[in-house]
Amino acid sequence: MKKFRGLTYLYLIFDFLGSAATWTLFNIFRKKYVESQLYGIDLTFHPDLKFVLGLLFFPLFWISLFGIAGFYQKILRKTRLKEFGMSLGFTIIGSLILFFMLLLDDYIVSYKTYYIILLSLFVLEFVLTYIPRVILTTRIVHNIHNRKIGFPTLIVGNGEKAISTINELNAEKKSQGFKVIGYIKTSEGTDSLSNMLPELGTIKNITQVITDNNIEEVILATDSENTEELKAIFNVLIPLNVSIKATPSMYDILIGRVKMSGILNAPLLSISFELLSPWQANLKELTDYMLSLLAIILLSPLAVVLAITIKLTSKGPIIFKQERIGQYGKPFTLYKFRSMYVDAENGGPALSSKSDNRVTPIGRFMRKTRLDEIPNFYNVFRGDMSLVGPRPERQFYIDQIVKVAPHYIHLQKVKPGITSWGQVKYGYAENVEQMTERLRYDLLYLENMSLFVDFKIMIYTILTVFRGKGV
Repeated sequence: MKKFRGLTYLYLIFDFLGSAATWTLFNIFRKKYVESQLYGIDLTFHPDLKFVLGLLFFPLFWISLFGIAGFYQKILRKTRLKEFGMSLGFTIIGSLILFFMLLLDDYIVSYKTYYIILLSLFVLEFVLTYIPRVILTTRIVHNIHNRKIGFPTLIVGNGEKAISTINELNAEKKSQGFKVIGYIKTSEGTDSLSNMLPELGTIKNITQVITDNNIEEVILATDSENTEELKAIFNVLIPLNVSIKATPSMYDILIGRVKMSGILNAPLLSISFELLSPWQANLKELTDYMLSLLAIILLSPLAVVLAITIKLTSKGPIIFKQERIGQYGKPFTLYKFRSMYVDAENGGPALSSKSDNRVTPIGRFMRKTRLDEIPNFYNVFRGDMSLVGPRPERQFYIDQIVKVAPHYIHLQKVKPGITSWGQVKYGYAENVEQMTERLRYDLLYLENMSLFVDFKIMIYTILTVFRGKGV
């Protein structure tokens, strides 16, 4: 929620101040205990330039580490137990990194001193950052339990299970944070919920309902056990940026993707579609920004040469722009070097093929080496795309693919990429059938998504570029 963004800044401020206090106390401890013992005299701590620079570097290091770990995301959905475990684990990791970076070369009396230095660094950082953090989190949890903070929630269903779910949520002594604003009518016969909540729409326009009402939580509470209908609902919800819960009786249908969301609360199953842990997702995004910026800088001389060649060999703009569909179904403008003659699609959208006469000579070379996609790095830097992810398609073709493969919509859960498993294993698609065939590789990527897999795909892509095995 945007109105609670100030809470994120509070976490950042307290972590900065806590880390700065850790650096100060740690340096005093080193001077009074370690160095005094080493030199055999009682030394007094005096701030120097190294200490002052550390007051900036040290807190920034910890904030960066905590940021990658996901401490500043979804702050209204934190749990104190999970936060304790994450704080403990990442403080240990950070302390070890700093120890080997900055402290291993310290002069010491014995190796026992190393353990004391490391332990003191860890204890100070953990205590001075975790205590303010847990106080803030406790306050947030308290406000959620007392219904002062709530997440806009949509009920999918209009029968007895929907009524039972609403009654259980209202009867909770400690709220889970569901602020139910309405329901979606399904194919069930009797509409038993109309006297309790406003009807916001049907399954057909659920996407628009979620967008218009800023829905953050969706609770599936349908009486129907129609598997096809449930699949249709999931195919709509999965690419949207919402949290999904379901009534327990659906467990046999949803098994493998579920976990209980509470012990003392209304029994709801949390359906998780998070493909990466928060730290991996944040590290992937950071890598995207850094490598895309590096690629833009390093490839700029080549880009200039290609731009001049494109301009001299055929009429038309150097950069080709086209609307594609990105994460959560949001459209964005894709940038590529133009590889076709102008007005190549006057007759309507048409995919390219290996023998396509619409492709210019320089365009054919760029497609084989994938150099036409150099401007894609700008899309990555803007945040529209990732380095690795399913290739973005036009809505025209998505509509056709979904008719024969409804699960294609699952790909919109992640950012589209410059390269993908499907691109490496299958290559470019020349028609909808080949797009559907390539889909299985992209779905396999989602099931095995990790930073290591991304690295392997990037290596294979680089080999493809040098071998000139593109279209």
